[in-house]
Amino acid sequence: MTRDGGAGRVYDCAVAVVGRGGRLISEPEPVMTVARSVADVLTEHVRFEVECIDRMYLNVYQPKLQYAPGLVGYVHRQLGLPIASTAPLARITDRFVAAVQRFAVTEGIPWVDFVKGQRKDDVMHEHLATFTAEEGVMFIGRAQEKTSVFRTEKRRHDDGVTYPWIVKSTGVINHFYFYCVDCDFGPFFIKFCSYFPYNAKLCLNGNHWAQRQAAKAGIGFVPMDNAFAAVDDPAALQEICDGLGDRQIQDLLDKWLQILPNPFTSADADAGYTCNVSILQAEFSLTQMLDTPTSGRVFFENVIRENLDIGRPDQVSLIFDRQIKTRGPKATPGRFRTRVITDGVTPSLHADYKNTTIKQYHKEGKALRTETTINNTYDFGVRKGLTNLPALREIGFTANRRLLRVQTISHDPINGIDALHTVTDPVITPNGTRVPGLRLGQQRSHALLTALPLFKLQPHGFRNRDLRQFTAELRGVDPDSVTVGQMTYDLRRLRVHGLIQRLPRSSRYQVTDTGLATAMFLNAIHDRLLPTGLAHLNSDQPSALRTAASAYRTAIDDLTRTTGLAA
Repeated sequence: MTRDGGAGRVYDCAVAVVGRGGRLISEPEPVMTVARSVADVLTEHVRFEVECIDRMYLNVYQPKLQYAPGLVGYVHRQLGLPIASTAPLARITDRFVAAVQRFAVTEGIPWVDFVKGQRKDDVMHEHLATFTAEEGVMFIGRAQEKTSVFRTEKRRHDDGVTYPWIVKSTGVINHFYFYCVDCDFGPFFIKFCSYFPYNAKLCLNGNHWAQRQAAKAGIGFVPMDNAFAAVDDPAALQEICDGLGDRQIQDLLDKWLQILPNPFTSADADAGYTCNVSILQAEFSLTQMLDTPTSGRVFFENVIRENLDIGRPDQVSLIFDRQIKTRGPKATPGRFRTRVITDGVTPSLHADYKNTTIKQYHKEGKALRTETTINNTYDFGVRKGLTNLPALREIGFTANRRLLRVQTISHDPINGIDALHTVTDPVITPNGTRVPGLRLGQQRSHALLTALPLFKLQPHGFRNRDLRQFTAELRGVDPDSVTVGQMTYDLRRLRVHGLIQRLPRSSRYQVTDTGLATAMFLNAIHDRLLPTGLAHLNSDQPSALRTAASAYRTAIDDLTRTTGLAA
């Protein structure tokens, strides 16, 4: 058997047999099997799937105040000051900070001063666990962060006279985090900069919104972190997820800007100083719940192993439907690579296009999750405004589907695992009887499997005493010490697990085709692969396997030392 790695084809080639005088006796045609796409294989194993906007990180800003001339106009028109300087803006900052502190005291809202390195999400989950109101502010957090600000510097005319000049700079400024729960969106946060022009960030999760809407619609479901573990009506749920758009997000922002302290006044709003929303980051997820979750990890690990080239330019071009140039003055920017990142015991597969990342992983041991995260809308020629969300969701969800169609797999590991468990796991019969499986490595089970290929050659089948005689010799025991009841028990195990079948109106049994193939394969592993491999590992003589095991141990020891885990 040979494999054409470029085309993803597997060939099973037969060898021609030549008789005396060079006469060709047979020349079977080569058999070609094409690797299946992951999307194709998944159609047999997905109970339901949901496409939903996941995490969104949005910029909330005053468009007129992002440039120095706009700030000068604000100082002149709104503050009524003739001199263009940032000094008068300090009074607005003091007023805003006082309003935030007063809001916390008046409403009885907990206050948290974040420290360096503290995970804000962890703090949020602690407060969310004890928050019982349908909606409201869970807590207010304060953190110092580097951000863009305006400052005033002195400049001089040719005659030496100084004058103020406003320039854009950076500084470490206090930011206020309002962690809230909304009756429609669930948990989210708004972050305000405490200094002019008081830009804000809005972070929300579309899956939380979908869960709230499904509950209101009376659709039964079992929630999972940013997903659904089970749902009574997948089609109705998908319709809900499809309904999340820029209008709902804008309504959320407008609602809470009326509730929370705001550095701008109603007079500012009347003068046209209103907020715009742009998309900084948008995640689009496809969650496919597997029918056999315990086999999902093995399936995904096989997908990773057979698709390590998914980050190559030709593959990325197919996933995102974009032309990629790797050379020349107009070469597409970005590092085209495949990354496999392990978080705990969960591996994830990553590929990039410019600033966009597509990620795939086995979610909570239950589902295959595919996520496209767009960090710069201009990667796809789309403007950043929130009204462009429909175009972005089309790009994100299409990329998820394209990835599954581009990925290939040579076999269906879930079916393979099911076949293995069919032999090794116990079976409960219709009348409630528990019939144990054939455990790999157990001497008695191995003797039964070894006997099956021999008995397959007997056209009239075999009897209880035939199996007892043969398996006793394999186990090295006296056949007379094996009772008829024990062999009846073993025959039932083989029959219930589909390895043999009883011939009609007789006490004879026949090996099934499945039983023959399964027994031959498991016997080869037991008799050849495992003993040979374990002998090499436990021998003092050098071997390729022993060398690899030694290198692996050395790598683990080195990692332990470098991470400070050594005792």
